[in-house]
Amino acid sequence: MPYPFLQFPEKEYLCPKMKLSIVIVNFNVKHFVEQCLHSVEKAIASIDAEVFVVDNSSVDGSCAMIKEKFPWANLIENKKNVGFAKANNQAIKNAKGEYILLLNPDTVVEEDSFEKLLAYAEENPEAGGIGVKMIDGKGNFLPESKRAFPSPMVSFYKTFGFSRLFPHSKRFARYHLGHLDKDKNHEIEVLAGAFMLLRKSVIDQVGMLDESFFMYGEDIDLSYRITLAGYKNLYFAGTTIIHYKGESTKKGSINYVMVFYNAMIIFARKHFSQKNARFYIALINLAIYFRAALAITNRFVKNFLVPITDALLIFLGYMLIKPLWEKIKFGDSSYPDEFLFIAVPAYILIWLVSVYFSGGYERPVKLPKIAKGLVIGTMVILVVYSLLNEEFRFSRALILIGFAWALIALPVSRLLLHFLGLWGFKIYFGQKKRIVIVARKEEGNRIYRLINQIEPVASLIGIVTPLEIEEERDYLGSIGQLREIVEINQVDEVIFSAHDVSAQQIIYNMHLISDINVDYKIAPRESMSVIGSNSIETAGDLYVLDNNSISKIRNVRKKRLLDLGLSLVFLIISPALVWFQNKAGRFYNNIFKVLIGRLSWVGYYSGDEISIDHLPGLKPAVLSPVDAHKKRKLSNRQIEKLNLIYCKDYTVLTDLSILFNGWRKLGG
Repeated sequence: MPYPFLQFPEKEYLCPKMKLSIVIVNFNVKHFVEQCLHSVEKAIASIDAEVFVVDNSSVDGSCAMIKEKFPWANLIENKKNVGFAKANNQAIKNAKGEYILLLNPDTVVEEDSFEKLLAYAEENPEAGGIGVKMIDGKGNFLPESKRAFPSPMVSFYKTFGFSRLFPHSKRFARYHLGHLDKDKNHEIEVLAGAFMLLRKSVIDQVGMLDESFFMYGEDIDLSYRITLAGYKNLYFAGTTIIHYKGESTKKGSINYVMVFYNAMIIFARKHFSQKNARFYIALINLAIYFRAALAITNRFVKNFLVPITDALLIFLGYMLIKPLWEKIKFGDSSYPDEFLFIAVPAYILIWLVSVYFSGGYERPVKLPKIAKGLVIGTMVILVVYSLLNEEFRFSRALILIGFAWALIALPVSRLLLHFLGLWGFKIYFGQKKRIVIVARKEEGNRIYRLINQIEPVASLIGIVTPLEIEEERDYLGSIGQLREIVEINQVDEVIFSAHDVSAQQIIYNMHLISDINVDYKIAPRESMSVIGSNSIETAGDLYVLDNNSISKIRNVRKKRLLDLGLSLVFLIISPALVWFQNKAGRFYNNIFKVLIGRLSWVGYYSGDEISIDHLPGLKPAVLSPVDAHKKRKLSNRQIEKLNLIYCKDYTVLTDLSILFNGWRKLGG
């Protein structure tokens, strides 16, 4: 070395350390991770950063989309779902950044979020981790942006509703630190796993995420270890992100309750004293039963209460109608008890099943679908009635009278629920959703055309220019007038173009008018999807132009009805059909598996070299489109094309055609 007195830190100068490593774990949220990566791409434009996307074996085509649209992202493809903690650790081990950001895929960040956050971190060297202000898809503040450690009493107040009753109490609302101003910076105890900025040096000291937590709880555990090491966790209110909370998980499910509270038990055993841990675990077990009961009740109300109410209404109608009809028809005679307690329940079951498969239980409620279901059900009842022995034919007139009663009672009950506002019931009266699009003219028209191709129920009130000054007279107004536009025009939904409107503008305007009952969506640039979320509790509303006919609700319902009908037909004619099957036992096994919903008669062809990950999910199937081409030897490429055509152009006739050609393979 010619100048030994000059000691240059060669590694730092020649290979400067990267500033930020962003880690996103994805699991079957293709359209949300696409939007997230678009926002991240803008936010790292002026930062030395790298992005990792760890995919936990998604089957919705996420990986193919990321490779095509975001080749700059480091994609790690797992062959199975290894959990949130392990997936994050996979990327952290390869990260070169001075800071590590753990980011959920169902988020949108502002263009300057990372710059502001890194500057704040530099100003606060005592910070081991930093979280930010988060809002949901309607612009409402998410309270989990700032949290306390779930001590036994804190958890008790949260689990049994005290925090909701006293949302700003320092004691009762401590779980979400309700006494702290959401618009000011604070020291907090727990960082939200949706957005955690961590110093790499701190991770090296306290360790990575604990992989014994499969999902949930790992953010609490890591936050706790950071504070034990003498660092602070901070809440930074200087930037805001959108978090479509609940997209990757269904928070009302029993499975969520079990996974979340079991994570809390792991945390207690790890960090609490033995005495406190026992008390905490007892409390958690109580909470599991309490929350599970709420989840079951909620699911029952959502899925079964309306059909049960319909059944009771029809049965009550028959109890009133039957005596009157008996007086008119017989005088003193009456129908046997079997009519009311066997025949009528059978009629009701057929009517309700027909209403279900006609779409009468979809939301929003469409009254013509209820009428259609009742008409079809009545026809089925009359056909079955004509095939019965004379002793079981009670009265065609009572069938038709019951139909007329149901045709009045069911719509009236829906109208009552609609006007009383119970259970979120809404009836669709043919009115179109009133929308405004915030975009430049060309992009606004593209978004509107896209929506109408997917779900032509929107009425465009107008396009709002993203500039503060209106450029052309044919714009409805400027973005600065958005509140006034929404209120005056009674707008139902605002759609922002991510191509023309910055994430910062979108978030600011959502938050600014979050007090108005209006929905928001974002259309990513060059995307065939429009994404949004109506509330913290619901999965995001999503307009997607995929041309996947098989994934449409009506086709899913028709396919299931066809499976059930064919299974019953095959069972009835099985004494003759079984002789033509290679495996008789397998044939009967397939019938019962289809009946209980574990198999479908027709679906995709799957094999070791055939990829179906990019197609909408279907049940495993007995037959496939390949069985319609039994005399030809097909290449893998031809088979994949047949799967794609089956997906895009599906009709019930497609399944019937495949079954006609492959009926000898029903035991396959």
